[in-house]
Amino acid sequence: MTQTTVATFLDHLRAKSYSARTVEAYGDDLGHLAELAGATPLESLAVHDIRRFLAILHGRGYAAGSLARILSGWRAFYRHIARQGRVEANPCTGIRPPKGPKRLPHTLSPDQMQQLLESDGDDPLAVQDRAMFELVYSSGLRLAELVGLDLGSVEVHNDEVRVHGKGSKERIVPVGAKALAALADWLAVRALVAKDGTALFIGARGGRIAPRVVQTRLKAMALHQGIVQNVHPHALRHSFASHVLQSSGDLRAVQEMLGHASLSTTQIYTHLDYQHLAQVYDQAHPRAKKKEPRE
Repeated sequence: MTQTTVATFLDHLRAKSYSARTVEAYGDDLGHLAELAGATPLESLAVHDIRRFLAILHGRGYAAGSLARILSGWRAFYRHIARQGRVEANPCTGIRPPKGPKRLPHTLSPDQMQQLLESDGDDPLAVQDRAMFELVYSSGLRLAELVGLDLGSVEVHNDEVRVHGKGSKERIVPVGAKALAALADWLAVRALVAKDGTALFIGARGGRIAPRVVQTRLKAMALHQGIVQNVHPHALRHSFASHVLQSSGDLRAVQEMLGHASLSTTQIYTHLDYQHLAQVYDQAHPRAKKKEPRE
C-alpha cells in the first residue's frame, strides 16, 4: 500500500507540471519516511512518529534547512492522501523542524565606514549619495524609511529625523553632525535636479528616488572607495547598531533608534559585539594567542 500511495502522489505532482527535479526531491523525502517507518504503513503514522523520525535524521547530521525541506515534503504527501480519505488527519500538522543557527547581520567596521563616506564627488548625485548614506549610518534607517523621507522629515534645529517605520509607526531618531553637514550640502544643490516638491532624495529623472537606485548607487560608491565586499543599505543600518552598542552598551536605546518592536530582535547585535570583543581578546591577551606550529 505504501509504495503504491507514494507512486500515486508523485504521479499527481507530475500531472500538475512539477519539474522532474522537484518530483525527484519529493521522492527522496518520502524514501526517508518509508525507511524510518519500516514495516509500519505510512497511513498509520502519528504525530509522535514524525517527531521521532525528525529527531533521528537530526542525529544523523541533517541540517535544519534539510529537515525543513523533508518535513515540507511529508506534509504535502499527507495533505494529498488526506484529501483522498486515506488518513483522518495530517500527522505533520503543527510540527516544526529544529531551528538553524541565526546568521549574523553583515556590518562594516568603523574604518570601512569612514573609507566609504569619504567619497569626494561634487556632482549633485554624488553629493546626494553622501547625504543619504551618512544619514542611514547616522540614524540607522531602513531603506524604505530613507526613500520615504520628505523635506520636512529632518528637523535641523533639533538634530533629529522623523521616520515612518514598519506598520506606519513614527519614531524620532538623532542625526549626527556629519550627516547634518552632508544634508546641508545636498539641500544647497537639490533644486538643480529636483522635480518632486516633497521628496528629500531624488532619482535621475527628478522624482522620488527608488529603493533599487539607492542600492545600485551604494554598491558603486563602495567599489569606487575600494571596498570590494557587497555593501547594501541594510549593512549600514547594521553597522550603526553594532557601533553604537559597542560604544554605549545600551541595548534599549539601540532598540528605540532602530524601531524594533521587540528587544529580542535587537539582541542579535550583542552577538556582533561579542565577536568584536573576542577579536580584541585574541589579539591582545598574551595567553589567548595560538601557539606557533612546530617545524
